[in-house]
Amino acid sequence: MRLILANPRGFCAGVYMAIDVVDQLLGILDGEPFFVYHDIVHNRHVVDRFKDRGVTFVEDIDEVPRGSIIVFSAHGVSPAVRACAVERDLTMIDATCPLVTKVHVEAIQYARRGWQILLVGHHDHQEIIGTKGEAPDAIQVVDSVDCIPHLQIDDPDKLVYLTQTTLSMDDANTIISALKQAFPGINAPPKEDICYATTNRQHAVRHLAPQCDMVIVVGSKHSSNSVRLTEIAELNGTRSQLIDDVRELDSSMLDGVETLMVTAGASAPEDLVQELILELVNSYDCKIEQHDIFHESVEFGLPGSLKKFMRGRSVDTDGRRIEMDDLAATNRFLDKHGIPYTVVDLTVSATN
Repeated sequence: MRLILANPRGFCAGVYMAIDVVDQLLGILDGEPFFVYHDIVHNRHVVDRFKDRGVTFVEDIDEVPRGSIIVFSAHGVSPAVRACAVERDLTMIDATCPLVTKVHVEAIQYARRGWQILLVGHHDHQEIIGTKGEAPDAIQVVDSVDCIPHLQIDDPDKLVYLTQTTLSMDDANTIISALKQAFPGINAPPKEDICYATTNRQHAVRHLAPQCDMVIVVGSKHSSNSVRLTEIAELNGTRSQLIDDVRELDSSMLDGVETLMVTAGASAPEDLVQELILELVNSYDCKIEQHDIFHESVEFGLPGSLKKFMRGRSVDTDGRRIEMDDLAATNRFLDKHGIPYTVVDLTVSATN
């Protein structure tokens, strides 16, 4: 079997950061309890691993004992949640994805100018709940084209759309095109809201899926961006399957498959992909090709709230940085296991 590994795949920089925040706290606190508001990222394995290490996840700030430490997940929270945390005298450490924070800031700025905001995304997604909470009177959520005739618009010249960062580009563009048709004067955000990593992973699937018989996406069922990857593969004529890990792999899935692509959602740990690769190599004598569509190599510092907390605990923050280079990491993994592979540089622009 020909096995194509899509790059980029798996963790985005925001997820790396959020997970690293919790990892760093576990090392600093050494058994002292702390809490995370909602799943730190939308992946069952990540959450369960942290639970096994003593992290407590809550869905309501009132569940957190007064004076405790609370970590806000990558999806962001509303001002009401922050206010409740202040009232309970909680130490807040913010692991919100920087791009989500950008959308929050945009919502606040437009609301202060008296504009109405059409927030494109899923009503029940934590990111949408948090963003809407920044300006609830100014924001209407648009989760489908069917919503548009029911929108209440006061002044079409003071109207802007913002988007959930993890949306499929195809889904977002369908709704945005309909909004522009309904409201020709609607404004776009100053910069694209949809995450570059989400976009890159979607472009990789869109570019590679047509040459494959099947696409396997590693990710959780409640991960919006993971589900979108399977949908994009299907839209491009290739059957796809979303699995949490290798245990969900069924040999019947691969009947008649000569070329298989493996990718992963932005919240899926790479070790789950590696376990799947080993199983496929052992069972199907795969010839592996790494197809590098966008080379993501990222290095960035710790969130300010974590650095402040660490300094308050007399922990030196100098030199503590987060690094991410999935292509290089996969090369090291394959070399370690003596698995031959080739790297195909297929770098494409976002418009291809």
